[in-house]
Amino acid sequence: MQAFVLDRYGKKSRLRLADVEKPQPREDEVLVEIHAAGVNPLDAKIRSGEFKRLLPYRMPLILGHDIAGVVVQVGSRVQKFKRGDAVYARLDDFRIGGFAEFVAVKESSLAYKPQGITMEEAASIPLVGLTAWQALVEKAALRPGQKVFIQAGAGGVGSFAIQLAKHLGATVATTASAANAAFVKSLGADIVIDYRTQQFEEILHGYDVVLHSQNSQALDASLRVLRSGGQLVSLSGPPDPDFGTTIAASRFLRLVMRWLSAGIRAKARKRGVGYAFLFMQASGEQLREIAALIESGAIRPVVDRVFPFECTPEALAYVEAGHAKGKVVIQRQ
Repeated sequence: MQAFVLDRYGKKSRLRLADVEKPQPREDEVLVEIHAAGVNPLDAKIRSGEFKRLLPYRMPLILGHDIAGVVVQVGSRVQKFKRGDAVYARLDDFRIGGFAEFVAVKESSLAYKPQGITMEEAASIPLVGLTAWQALVEKAALRPGQKVFIQAGAGGVGSFAIQLAKHLGATVATTASAANAAFVKSLGADIVIDYRTQQFEEILHGYDVVLHSQNSQALDASLRVLRSGGQLVSLSGPPDPDFGTTIAASRFLRLVMRWLSAGIRAKARKRGVGYAFLFMQASGEQLREIAALIESGAIRPVVDRVFPFECTPEALAYVEAGHAKGKVVIQRQ
């Protein structure tokens, strides 16, 4: 099969098109012919080596974390899926490989594609949808009537999280450029802060939840937005000890995570708020919940651009530039 392969870590490392062996599904896996694949900042960060301590991939590596396609083969223990099923998934860590013709996916990480949307729209959902779900529903337990601040509302995670938060009954504030203000309001944002001219911590107060995805300066400022007892969930770190336990990290790595997050955890305790780091995990069960929301019209996919498969390196460069509104997707004909 054809796939785009990464040979070495590095910001300037370029993906190359190669003929590689088609994966064979294990007993609990499904082989999917990929029709579309999402492109995420996570792919660029893995390529550059930012996560090589947490996710030590072996080279050569096929990137790509979320896919939509059709089942072509099932393992002997697979019960929920059969050949011909239209499906979507966030691929498990160490089993990624969406920038290819085929990929083997754990049955537990797979779900039926939401009805009424295209393969390209379906491929835009898994990583950002699961991230928003696990941050707002699992970590923060967001409830009706609460106030949530979601940073970077026009991005992939932000555009999904705004819609999910509104569905959960929350008041939503977000940051965006003036050019994207109308767009994030159309998704459900109640308050839009122009990050180029305004400081969000000077405007927002008494919030129940902050979904942080920006730099360390924004992380510290986010604490000042929360009420006592509020919850800060960070997607960009630093990782906390609970995360180390979740991924069964070595004792040394857990100590490193404790040290890296000591400062922000101390500041959070001083202000009487919670701090949690989230690195999203694959879940077919949660994707089924998300599919129901999409089919009901509560949430709509937001796709910025669709690139043909042969332009996968260009799609990754476009995402890395940081100007995408919603998600970027690769399409296979």
